Amino acid sequence: MFRPDVLAGKSILITGGGTGLGRAMALAFADLGAQVFLVGRREEPLQRTCNDVRASGGHAAWATADVRDFAAVEQAVKKAWSSFGRLDAVVNNAAGNFLARTERLSPNAFAAIVGIVLHGTFHCTLAAGRRWIAAGQPGHVLNILTSYATTGSPFVVPSACAKAGVLALTRSLAVEWARYRIRVNAIAPGPFPTPGAWEQLVPSAEFEQRWQQAIPAGRFGRHEELTALAAFLLSEPADYITGACVAIDGGLTACSPGGFQMLLDAPAEFWQTLEARHRTSRQRAPESDNDAE
Repeated sequence: MFRPDVLAGKSILITGGGTGLGRAMALAFADLGAQVFLVGRREEPLQRTCNDVRASGGHAAWATADVRDFAAVEQAVKKAWSSFGRLDAVVNNAAGNFLARTERLSPNAFAAIVGIVLHGTFHCTLAAGRRWIAAGQPGHVLNILTSYATTGSPFVVPSACAKAGVLALTRSLAVEWARYRIRVNAIAPGPFPTPGAWEQLVPSAEFEQRWQQAIPAGRFGRHEELTALAAFLLSEPADYITGACVAIDGGLTACSPGGFQMLLDAPAEFWQTLEARHRTSRQRAPESDNDAE
């Protein structure tokens, strides 16, 4: 649906860019002519995705960074700028999430999610925004939220709080930075299957089926649908759009809160099994880049 060069000449930084939706966006943007710079905590998936972009004739570079660390983010943004000579857009996609009964959350678990989602988004936005303003250069920030950012959701309270904060950040900076020709928008996806997120958020086949049946469209999202929306918002035809949050969820939030309320009647055994799985997952991979829902 796009001209093959609709993103030509644009350099786009994507956090959480090595896996899941971040990887899908990187490949799609590169196919449309963009240069992509990928940021994440793990070297191997970043390198693999960059190699795939280059194999298709695109341009890609990467840097490892924990988005919770502003100094590390500043270094990554500096490297992106030097790699391509400029930076036109930042896609804040890095996230973390898991299902949990809130009364059993530790303060550290809450802080970890808020740190990645809210603080990380602010860090990347600030690092790029300061450079754009100093250079008198226009820019675009695209934040990947979730369908329950506006409604809240049980059992994912850290994520809901953090994503709501990112939505407020989106709307606030869209107004404040419009005078600098910096656009700030957001996408609020419903369920889009990715290996990282699905492992944390879909505890059983039965739950997956119930979740799918709750969506008016009767299915989960496809990666190419989200990447098409993101590409449009980053393109010149969308230049008058700022401060927007576009839902892409098959009608989920139009008919329900859009979160995990279907688990309110889950038995204690369900949660015990899920908590055991989380412990095993943390032991196996204590640091992983998770995508938005």
